[in-house]
Amino acid sequence: METPRQYSNFRLREIVEEFVHSERDRKILIRKYCDKRTIGQLAAEFDVSETTIKNVLYGHSFMIFDMLEKEKPKLD
Repeated sequence: METPRQYSNFRLREIVEEFVHSERDRKILIRKYCDKRTIGQLAAEFDVSETTIKNVLYGHSFMIFDMLEKEKPKLD
């Protein structure tokens, strides 16, 4: 999977806001990928376990980065 740094924060935010339905999950994803928070910091900020944070990240990350990958121009 690509690393988040290879994409603009603006585009990451757009995709997260458009396709992630849970407000809490949107905030977690934006804080992780745009604001570069650690899993421990996110768990404390949102008052949930680190396992919950990992589940949110795992559950949405593949979809987000798959969509970003499809947008990349093909270099033939």
